[in-house]
Amino acid sequence: MSADKYTEETITSLTKWADNLFSFRTTRQPAYRFIAGQFARLGVRGLEGDIVWRPYSMVSATYDEFLEFYSIIVPDGLFTQRLAKLKVGDTVLVDKTNYGFLTTDRFESGKDLWLLSTGTGLAPFISILYDFKTWEDYEHIVLVHSVRHRHEFAYEQLIGEFKDHEHFAPFAHKLIYQQLVSRDHVDNILHGRITTLLESGDLERAVGFTIDKERARIMICGNPAMVADTRKLLIARGLTMTRSAKPGNIAVENYW
Repeated sequence: MSADKYTEETITSLTKWADNLFSFRTTRQPAYRFIAGQFARLGVRGLEGDIVWRPYSMVSATYDEFLEFYSIIVPDGLFTQRLAKLKVGDTVLVDKTNYGFLTTDRFESGKDLWLLSTGTGLAPFISILYDFKTWEDYEHIVLVHSVRHRHEFAYEQLIGEFKDHEHFAPFAHKLIYQQLVSRDHVDNILHGRITTLLESGDLERAVGFTIDKERARIMICGNPAMVADTRKLLIARGLTMTRSAKPGNIAVENYW
């Protein structure tokens, strides 16, 4: 990619969530625009000057003066191994183009917004929660985050703070934050995978209402196998994928 297609941004902060999970903020060019739920292409240079590019959803709000991203460290992963070695003050490249269709404007009407995520697939949903229109458009916002172990619940405190946020507090009663753990057994947290808990009905029972095809609008992001399996399960229940010419119930992100 030619140099005029990207900007060089500086890492301004790093947060370690677990041994293999971290988030980081970078500077942001005023001209860079995106829709909540979209992703950027990030580049990291190697020792010999080669650049490796990978897609990363924005965690930050569209109006923040910084960009924030959430990452897992993949063993032997060329990009994340380089990224994990960067420090505050180092440089990350950001493609000037925004990408992705995991955005609420793909839906028409709807009353219940379900945000189903595993691992770092949580990232775009944080950005969507920072979009005030999301809270205006829906009666219920169900944020489901599935991890393997209890300590992997990144952004847990931030999500809990929406109820006290000066702008979102009047609407925070709409948010249902449902945690799932697939490997550990933790008191007061559902155990199992998203697909398993949807099939059994336990997820909907925990939330307090069912996925109704007239009311539900569902966004799915995370492990590719989870995305594919959840999509199939919901389609079998009569829900439909949303298309540009025909809005439906389901939107997914596939950037792997």
